[in-house]
Amino acid sequence: METTLKKIIVQGGPFQFVGRLEEEKAPRTCQRFLEMLPFKSKVIHSRWSGEAVWIPLGDFDTGLDFENHTSHASRGDILLYPGGFSETEFLFVYGSSSFASKMGQLAGNHFFTLTEGHEHLAAFGKLVLWEGAQDIVFSLADA
Repeated sequence: METTLKKIIVQGGPFQFVGRLEEEKAPRTCQRFLEMLPFKSKVIHSRWSGEAVWIPLGDFDTGLDFENHTSHASRGDILLYPGGFSETEFLFVYGSSSFASKMGQLAGNHFFTLTEGHEHLAAFGKLVLWEGAQDIVFSLADA
């Protein structure tokens, strides 16, 4: 399956981002994510992870283990915590971040990296911080 040529569009509140899947480093996570598209939810500001927003998924069973996991993602990285210690969640990093929960340090599967829209990351994060939950949609770009 050749998904590396496919673009993923992220509409977060009024901002649009474009990104690529990290298929070589996290193939199972990327495949599972593609099965979820289009994915629509609300994004809220992180409580323990610094400059990041997150999408809580509760006890959703991804069927995944750790792959390409990190606690220290970069601006524009999106992680999937597959569940276990804490609830399943996506973490969308917009600045300095160290992935954590009330249970302590976490590591999530880095499976997605933004390639366009970095200039809107800080504004997006501040919007979620000061104005509350925002709609977020991940979808495959039209060919």
